[in-house]
Amino acid sequence: MATTPRPNADSFEITKRSVNYSSWYLDVIRAADMIDQSSVRGCVVLKPWSMDIWEGIRFHLDMKIKEAGAKSVYFPLLIPVSLLSMEADHVDGFAKECAVITHHRLCSSPTQSNAAKSHSLIPDPTAELDEPLVVRPTSEAVIWTTFQKWIHSYRDLPLKINQWSNVVRWEMRPRPFLRNSEFLWQEGHTAHSNESEAVSMAREMLDTYSSLCKNILALPVVKGTKSSSERFAGAVETFTIEGLMQNGWALQCGTSHFLGTNFSRAFNVLYQDRDGDRQYTWATSWGVSTRLIGAVIMTHSDDVGLVLPPAIAPVQVVFVPIVNKNTPPESKAKICDALDTYVSMARSKGIRCEVDDRCDVRPGAKYYEWERKGVPLRVTLGPKDIAHDVVSISNRVTGVETKISANANTFISTVESTLSDMQSLLYDRAKERLDARTFRVNTYAEMKEMLAETEGSAGKQRGGFYLVPWKDSAENELRIKEDCKVTLRCFPDDYNKVAPTTKCFYCNEPATHFALFARAY
Repeated sequence: MATTPRPNADSFEITKRSVNYSSWYLDVIRAADMIDQSSVRGCVVLKPWSMDIWEGIRFHLDMKIKEAGAKSVYFPLLIPVSLLSMEADHVDGFAKECAVITHHRLCSSPTQSNAAKSHSLIPDPTAELDEPLVVRPTSEAVIWTTFQKWIHSYRDLPLKINQWSNVVRWEMRPRPFLRNSEFLWQEGHTAHSNESEAVSMAREMLDTYSSLCKNILALPVVKGTKSSSERFAGAVETFTIEGLMQNGWALQCGTSHFLGTNFSRAFNVLYQDRDGDRQYTWATSWGVSTRLIGAVIMTHSDDVGLVLPPAIAPVQVVFVPIVNKNTPPESKAKICDALDTYVSMARSKGIRCEVDDRCDVRPGAKYYEWERKGVPLRVTLGPKDIAHDVVSISNRVTGVETKISANANTFISTVESTLSDMQSLLYDRAKERLDARTFRVNTYAEMKEMLAETEGSAGKQRGGFYLVPWKDSAENELRIKEDCKVTLRCFPDDYNKVAPTTKCFYCNEPATHFALFARAY
């Protein structure tokens, strides 16, 4: 019944959400032992708990990506600057975030003494690269250079690929999972023979991301289209899923881009159609990242610590035997036998479980640690439970502890149904909050007044989605952003019909869309 050794959870008190939401978020991550800092600002070490969560997301999503017809690939991390420069809008969008390599070798500094030379390295002046290399911020440039070699005929289309990788986008104000200079993600890229097929592909992947958020992460999202100011650099349209965190701030959880023929024209990717004519290909790209872990934390966690939907919890059930040196040997044997049965049955049902039988940690400290790590169910079994033929189950979401029959079949059935109920409850809670904090307003003055209002004892400004009639205007969008610190998150799919008489809430001219505004990460 051995278990993997773990460090004891830090004993610090987690800041309450109502006091300081940002501090609370960082405290939850620390208490759950999810990351460690590296020597590079904005780059973190993903510890086993957060890496297991990401691998769970990857497992569920990768199956759907493959079902959509995308094949797995891996492209180089380093991209020549000249390739990135070939699509003008693309390079403008990423230029300020790029990390650049200019040399291929280091040497000792010639200005240092012999004793200090071994500790002082500089780029070797004689080893400057012929062309600077960019550390991958995204892979459109290198992929479309390769597509030029892979695509020749209509028979080569559609071409669908996906890679799981890391990217670097230099962040001036990094925040774990939400904005790191280096992060993990998946990026899919497709090429098609016609526009409608490409648009359908981009929409299909957005639906896949939305389904992942709902069914696996218990995270309700709003699907929509980005404004021209917010769309991906080089895209014709960017489709997005937007989540609403507990503090009323929005978080972009995933995007899918219809690229038109912009990249095929920039990289001269043509195919011969059925009539023998040469045509440019139509393209999409789409991706989600470890930002989804931040979304899960901020959507579900509480003042005790991390709360995880069972579908992605690395450990769904932790068993804590209540034994000590004074426990009679026969009681220990019965407890161990019962736990062996439970664990074996649980694992046969695909339930991820662990036994915490550390002898040098008190039961209360174990409870505290697992609660802060967000494990959905804690099962305790001691001599009194054995004597009464019961087992105790504690629910991390509801906080309720119940005793049920120790019968193995009854136990497993209860665990399965409880995990399912927890998954549904987490989604329902988050959806209720999103609905309650989506405000329909008809004038800019009304939105400004609501944003200025305070709520709660800490006097926090009222956050949420503001659904407004809108005449699309990049200039007015920028004015609102500068005035209210809110951004246009999307034109939501569920509100895409505007009556001819509807007036824009900002300029009072005929509206072209309904738009969602919010403060956002």
